[in-house]
Amino acid sequence: MATSLAALAPAFASDAIVDAQGDTVVVAPGHASLQKWLLPETAPSPADNVTTPERVALGKKLFFDPRLSGTGRSSCATCHLPERGWSDGYPKSIRFMGEVMTRASPTLVNTGYNTIQQWDGRSPTLEHQAANGMSATGSMNGGSEKPVTGVANIGRIKGYVDAFERAYPGEPLNVATLAKAISAFERSIVSRNSPFDRWVRGDATALTAEQVRGFRVFIDPAGGNCSVCHAPPNFTDNGFHNLGLMSFGEDNPDVGRFKQRPVALLKGAFKTPTLRDVALSAPYFHDGSARNLREVVDHYVTGGQVRSNLSPNMRPLALGPEDRAALVAFMEALTTPTEVFVYPVLPP
Repeated sequence: MATSLAALAPAFASDAIVDAQGDTVVVAPGHASLQKWLLPETAPSPADNVTTPERVALGKKLFFDPRLSGTGRSSCATCHLPERGWSDGYPKSIRFMGEVMTRASPTLVNTGYNTIQQWDGRSPTLEHQAANGMSATGSMNGGSEKPVTGVANIGRIKGYVDAFERAYPGEPLNVATLAKAISAFERSIVSRNSPFDRWVRGDATALTAEQVRGFRVFIDPAGGNCSVCHAPPNFTDNGFHNLGLMSFGEDNPDVGRFKQRPVALLKGAFKTPTLRDVALSAPYFHDGSARNLREVVDHYVTGGQVRSNLSPNMRPLALGPEDRAALVAFMEALTTPTEVFVYPVLPP
């Protein structure tokens, strides 16, 4: 429920903004109105795949094992590298044998908090997404004349057979349990201790004045209006929007969500990605057309370059250079400091 302005302390009145969600937000470190931006400590998991250390450890190995692919040359990590923000750093993802895919590789950061997966929402769950990727025509196997999967390879490796029995006792080693294990690992890829999070919890020194200004612009419907789509707490509404990118004006453009759900407004619409750890996962947009965050902001300021079938949330923004720079600075404050990622040792 929105907080009444009258109920706010007078000292905070000038810092109060009614945001895109209709809530009155006081832009002050630790204020109660900001707590909706904090994520739960762990991502939710389904009843048949409750997260356990054994399942996460198993999924981590599978995620990096190319033997899971039909060719033995690619793994989940081929397109989702921890050192590249759990994306791959390419404008459009490159599959095995150099095949260029049609979209950028989405980050896996906080994907466990999402309610729908992939740019076009074709997967309702992480388990579905993982199984789809392992299918004969999925991202790890498709493209060859006779596509096959590498699932049978895993069942021949004793180290995996034993690990599956510990993680999923009594369950068969098949695509479903492989997908469960990979999903359990993906749910462990969590960012929730960024400078912004610490500021929300009350650390007044966690953000610079410029970053606080950027947050104000971010949530202000009369400013950037960013939070109308990049909503709390995971900076996504799990919705689909046509942003007016130049690629939509090409012949036979990628229609995005429309292919899964043929509703006119969804033609050219793609899923809102999280902005947590966003500074680590350039380039941006589903087509990789923005090289850096400043180019992202500049695109939104235009209100979209291809105006046909534009999302109702898109409009030109009256943001000057200082506000644009502040937005970038704020997004850079959404990165959680992490230790160097340790790759797993795979079973022989």
